Amino acid sequence: MNRRNFLKTTTLAATLAMPALTAKAAVGATPAAPFAPSPEAGWRTFELTSHIEPQLTDGVLRAWVPLPSVDAAEWFRPMGNLWQGNASVMRVETDPVYGASMLYAEWAPDTAKPQLEVVSRFATRDRAIDFSRPAASPVELSAAEFDLYTRATELLPTDAIVRDTALEITRGASTDEDKARAIYEWVVDNTFRNPKTRGCGVGDIRTMLETRDLSGKCADLNTLYVGLARAVGLPSRDVYGVRVADSRFGYKSLGKSGDVSKAQHCRAEVFLSRFGWVPVDPADVRKVVLEEPPGKLALDDAKVVAARKQLFGAWETNWLAYNYGHDLKLPGSTGPVVPFLMYPQGENAAGRFDSLDPAAFRYTLTSRELIAA
Repeated sequence: MNRRNFLKTTTLAATLAMPALTAKAAVGATPAAPFAPSPEAGWRTFELTSHIEPQLTDGVLRAWVPLPSVDAAEWFRPMGNLWQGNASVMRVETDPVYGASMLYAEWAPDTAKPQLEVVSRFATRDRAIDFSRPAASPVELSAAEFDLYTRATELLPTDAIVRDTALEITRGASTDEDKARAIYEWVVDNTFRNPKTRGCGVGDIRTMLETRDLSGKCADLNTLYVGLARAVGLPSRDVYGVRVADSRFGYKSLGKSGDVSKAQHCRAEVFLSRFGWVPVDPADVRKVVLEEPPGKLALDDAKVVAARKQLFGAWETNWLAYNYGHDLKLPGSTGPVVPFLMYPQGENAAGRFDSLDPAAFRYTLTSRELIAA
């Protein structure tokens, strides 16, 4: 790999120089622990490596690698990025609407073996809202944030069938918390995870509702939650990321499942006036139903009941949070917008590569946990 193009961010460069963190050996999850994510479990530090070797093609070759850009003091802290490769251009780009950061790389037509490696370090801990302890006074979003997280997008409409469905679901609910819970329960009860859906789905919620095909994966089911919440005036957003470790609660369906290159997972948040941003993940409840051994569990199975109870208000963050972006225009791209940036993206003069096929695109994601020496 061509080291002359090695670039770095100050934060990660400093932490890499510190001997206090070492790689943690992989260990099996302990199935005895109840599913109960809690911030009291403490912070964990991880390193994610994105290795890109796109196939040689005629003309200019471009790639966009998502970088951790969620900065939430209570549960997620980006610690910087390093990158190296033989691209003629390598720079950080940031979406002006959602703040989604990415490394943009561009190779000249005569580059023999295009290569890029990005190392991202971050710290994270579980989230859990104590609903018995609301804020003393209402929490408020700025007008700009409220507008951003209640607006419609191309794949996230809030009118017509989306609004009609949301109003029916929340009929009789008097508070924002009641509405948020009602939508959560409805999504869990009425959707299902479809193992044949490619990647994480695309989140075309209008089509899902119009065809009554409420199946898919996380970018379908959690985006459905977000769209329904926005349709009744609840600020809500998807959070796009990737699982980086096994579940410490013994849920095989809620861990990285081996190859991190295919461990992408988006979650959702809803803003409640007494609690601020609240984590939710109805899609993971349906994942437990379908995939948790022995598979195809009933909704009243103990594992499903435990996950369902916790996943309104809590996340186990064995997971990297990239960004909140919807319908993103990739800087420098000649192709269409992407519904979200959760996978590496690439293109040449012939068009966009298939980001859901790492072997054909030729990228790998690997993770490791770092612990204090």
